[in-house]
This record gives sequence, structure tokens and C-alpha cells, in this order.
Amino acid sequence: MGLVTDTNSLDKPAESGHPAPEHAAFAQVARGFYPVIVAVFTATLIISNICATKGVEFFTDSSVMLGPIQILPIATDGAFFLFPLAYILGDVLSEVYGFRATRHAIYTGFGALLLTVACFYIAIQLPPAGFYENQEAFRTVLGTTPQLVLAGLAGYFVGQLLNSATLVLIKERTKEKHLWARLIGSTVVGEFADTLIFCSIAATAIGISTWQSFVNYVIVGFLWKTLCEILVMPITYRVIAVLKKTEPTYAPAKVDALHD
Repeated sequence: MGLVTDTNSLDKPAESGHPAPEHAAFAQVARGFYPVIVAVFTATLIISNICATKGVEFFTDSSVMLGPIQILPIATDGAFFLFPLAYILGDVLSEVYGFRATRHAIYTGFGALLLTVACFYIAIQLPPAGFYENQEAFRTVLGTTPQLVLAGLAGYFVGQLLNSATLVLIKERTKEKHLWARLIGSTVVGEFADTLIFCSIAATAIGISTWQSFVNYVIVGFLWKTLCEILVMPITYRVIAVLKKTEPTYAPAKVDALHD
């Protein structure tokens, strides 16, 4: 039988011999870097999904084909420079805190994205003031179509879960060795699934209408995000090392990696 705390007792006068509390009562905030990383992770997801509604092209004056695959111009979305950070943070969470904690972070991000979309929809539907002249621009930028919402949520959810599960499964075999293999391996699996799902659903919504452009979009997105993981790996290594040293509860789990 568990202990029950009577919070109303805080309002009662102190009994004889026991001094009254000198200060107000507050709950303690859990220490550690996990809440901070989850906050940055969630913010990155929200910003990335907004930026991704813009299609962008590079080297538009060139046209290079490799069989049916379009090499140039390069077609991608406006979040190409930011979205890889979400997977890097996902790797840090998975490596240090495990699959269960990372799964909770993914659920938090998913909920935040849904809340963002709902708030944008409500704000767009509100009647604009007479002096406000940017209603259509506001609607165009933030009025994400259901197609893009579905693409972003599906790609993110599946990709991040696969990324985390792959990393912890590799770690179950390698323990603390071969971190590079976990980081790259999980990114390859997660990013490919994310990119393929997102592009398959969102391509026509951002103006990609040909098979060549679609393949280019998938390949460029996948290769770019994987390359970012490799380029920042020294920083990722350092961040993970610091967290492992500073988190007092970091220790071998008592159950397998997917059930910690």
C-alpha cells in the first residue's frame, strides 16, 4: 500500500514543537540535460516542418542526367539545412538515454507538431482586422496543406523511431565500442525511411511533378542528411562523451536495449 501525502496539511498550522515552513512549497525539477535536449529537438522539428513547405532548387542553369535520374538542377526543400539536426539530436538521445526516453521525446515532438498545425489553422481562420493587409500571405506561408502535414508527421514518426531503434540495437551488440557505426547506421536507416515517406507524400504539394525530379529529391535529401551526420560526427562524439560523464545515472541497463 503506497504512501499518500495530504497536501492540505501544508495549509494547517504547525503542531506544538514543529516550526511552520519558512518558505512556499514547490516541486523539484528533474536535473540533467535531457529536458534541454528534448526542447531543442522539438523546436527543430517544428521549425523544420515549416521551412519544408518551400521547394528550392540549386544550379537551375544546368541540366545533368544520369540515365533516368536528374543530377542537376538539385531539388530539395527549405529545411535541408536544419532538419539533419533533428536526427543528430535523436542520435544523442538514443545513445545516452536509451530507446524509451527517446521514444518519449519523439511522442513529445509529434504532439508539438500537431499543436502547431492546429494553432496555425485557427489563426488563419480568425477574421483579419481591417488594417491587416497580409491575410493571404499569412495563409500561404502557414496554411500547410493536409498533404504536407501528413507527409511531415508520417516521415518524422517512422524515421525517428527507426533511427533510435537501429542505434540501440547496434549498441546492444557493440556496447561502448564503434560509436561511429551506430551513428551512421542509424542515420542511414532512419533518414532513408523519413525522406522516402515524406517525399512520396509531399512531392506534388511542393511542385515536384516528374519521376526524375522525385528521384533527385529523395536521393539528394537522403545523401545530404547522411553527409551532415558524418561531417558533424566529431561534435556529436564530444557531446555524447560529456553527457555520459555528467549524467549520474548512466550505467548498463538491466534489460535489452528496446525494453529499458
